[in-house]
Amino acid sequence: MRLVIARCQVDYVGRLTAHLPMARRLLMIKADGSVLVHSDGGSYKPLNWMSPPCWLEERDAAAAELPEGAKALWVVTNKAGEELRITIEDVEHDSLHELGVDPGLVKDGVEAHLQELLAEHVQTLGPGYTLVRREYMTAIGPVDLLCRDADGATVAVEIKRRGEIDGVEQLTRYLELLNRDPLLAPVSGVFAAQQIKPQARTLAEDRGIRCLTLDYDALRGTESNEFRLF
Repeated sequence: MRLVIARCQVDYVGRLTAHLPMARRLLMIKADGSVLVHSDGGSYKPLNWMSPPCWLEERDAAAAELPEGAKALWVVTNKAGEELRITIEDVEHDSLHELGVDPGLVKDGVEAHLQELLAEHVQTLGPGYTLVRREYMTAIGPVDLLCRDADGATVAVEIKRRGEIDGVEQLTRYLELLNRDPLLAPVSGVFAAQQIKPQARTLAEDRGIRCLTLDYDALRGTESNEFRLF
């Protein structure tokens, strides 16, 4: 990856035209050929860019007609003939970095995956439990899992990676609402998380909510019988 901090002007010429006046910016040239123009803001989103396949040609002042004070012109062209033209007035930094092969983003044990695993192996909640629905919608938001216990009673399950008081309060609000529905009431609650803080456990138990600590590795390693005949 090449990183250049330069005072530059940027013009995009193609199906649309765009212009960035002269200012100090970060120019990023990746190994895949993409070129991105960043400012010191706007989070991850570049001000302008050219996606691969594209080709960068660097022209100095002698090889290009440049505005007064400009020292170089970068022309990035894609296969459609569109151009990203970067006029450089001054370069403050120019460096190359070998990043190597990236293994990619790994999201492990996030709440959505915990919800999916617990729904698939709902008897982790207890013998005889069955799933009614994931993301059961209420007027104040979705309940992670709505289940029935072995006796057929309704159980609302709130799932967190880290169980804190806010999660207990959230489940309490769901229970208050669900218990107004005569087709569901009485509805009990289960607060399930990989870790549950002592204060959250105390509050949950005081409100009659059962706490369940989830073992993510055990859930992930459990064999699914969903698509088996025998």
